[in-house]
Amino acid sequence: MKKQKGFSLIELLIVVAIILIIAAIAIPNLLRARMAANESSAVASIRTINTAEITYGSTYPTVGFAANLLALGGPIGAACTPGTATACLIDAVLSHDGNPPASGKSGYHFSTGAGTVSGGVNVGYTVLAVPVTINQTGLRAFCAEEDAVVRVDPAGVCSNDEAGILTFNPLNQ
Repeated sequence: MKKQKGFSLIELLIVVAIILIIAAIAIPNLLRARMAANESSAVASIRTINTAEITYGSTYPTVGFAANLLALGGPIGAACTPGTATACLIDAVLSHDGNPPASGKSGYHFSTGAGTVSGGVNVGYTVLAVPVTINQTGLRAFCAEEDAVVRVDPAGVCSNDEAGILTFNPLNQ
């Protein structure tokens, strides 16, 4: 009888078990790295929105800060004409967050709100970055107001009012 060449069933099962052990170690690390990248992108986007709000307030002093993200951005897939309704200061993907629904940018939803209004001029604003799915796309939420200091909420929620934002610690980055 000839000796057959190839692997036995036991050898194949051992190789599969080793691959599964390596995957069990690698996948959680990959997910943590992805969440860290999403958080870094969210912080960079908050800083971009802060800069855009300051530019908008300087460009349109009779309006003050923008009341929402749409006023800072422009239309999706079309040329942008600067004005108070579409200032063309941020990317359309960021300014149209949530369109289509349940979307976001890098696992985070972004929103702004008008802060204090004085004499018909927005003298304040708030900006929030909240994970689309907490513990999956990100762990922490980030927020800022007209002082342009990025603050972090370890619970992943963040408040949309100016007094609530000031209760969070500044981001140490």
